[in-house]
Amino acid sequence: MKKIAPLALSVLLLGTVSAYAEQPTTEGTEQVEKAGTFIQHRGNITAVEQRENAQLFTVGQDDNVFNFYVDDKTLVFDEHGNEVKLKIGDTISLSIYADQPMILIYPPQYAPPVVIVEKDDTANSVKVAQFDENFLSDDGQLKLNLNEESVIINTKGEKVPAKELQNYNAIVFYGPTTRSIPAQTAPEKIVVFPKLEEEVVNPEIAPEIQAIIGEDYKEVDGKIMVPLRMVAEELDFKVASTGNGAIISKGALSYTITRGQTKYGHNRALKHFDVAPALLEKNKTYVEYNFVKELLNHIK
Repeated sequence: MKKIAPLALSVLLLGTVSAYAEQPTTEGTEQVEKAGTFIQHRGNITAVEQRENAQLFTVGQDDNVFNFYVDDKTLVFDEHGNEVKLKIGDTISLSIYADQPMILIYPPQYAPPVVIVEKDDTANSVKVAQFDENFLSDDGQLKLNLNEESVIINTKGEKVPAKELQNYNAIVFYGPTTRSIPAQTAPEKIVVFPKLEEEVVNPEIAPEIQAIIGEDYKEVDGKIMVPLRMVAEELDFKVASTGNGAIISKGALSYTITRGQTKYGHNRALKHFDVAPALLEKNKTYVEYNFVKELLNHIK
């Protein structure tokens, strides 16, 4: 599941991503217009850091900055619908769910389902939205004129019939539009991906944690186990491997976790797990959910 809702920074209009958009591109700054299912954040990539199962990109600098994660589930395209790799210097727009929980840390960290790389040499536009049975976007700004030649595919490259479009989220790549309200266009390409509500949600897990881990959790002896590094880094803790565990730290807080041991260190005190941390997937340590819930409480 992919994670994150708006707050902290103001938000740029979700909808059209265009090299000729009226809004200027300013690193790390965002403005608000109208949001549907998705909200868009836009800026220039200034740094990248490799994490355990993802890359963490920084957008902007100084006081105008936000971070976002990209993993193997993130859809990354240019404005013509070509899959691309992100790099420092790219101007990007990322789309996140407007109602998905967000962790209260600075700078804000997002895990967008879609990232678009903008180019200076194209007049193409991109819209990430949901569409109804009349092919009208949920913000009422764009209507699609589809025909038998319209290219609609899922993330596996399989063709999807136009009548199924309303059952998915959609990334629409298009050129010229009419001057009507709503604007109308015959899209060059549409890529659909599952709606958020189709993903598995565990009611026992806090929405902020569920947004980070998606379906990546296990159950051992009746306890929910979640990936330690993934959650800790997302909550802005430093994670240092000890070879058989990790030291998790932020400011004056420090935790020493050892796989296979129910005792763990919290600053100078000892605490106990009911189930010992374990390597439940290759190179991935899982820890009791209550532990990462404690980490979450420290940033609220």
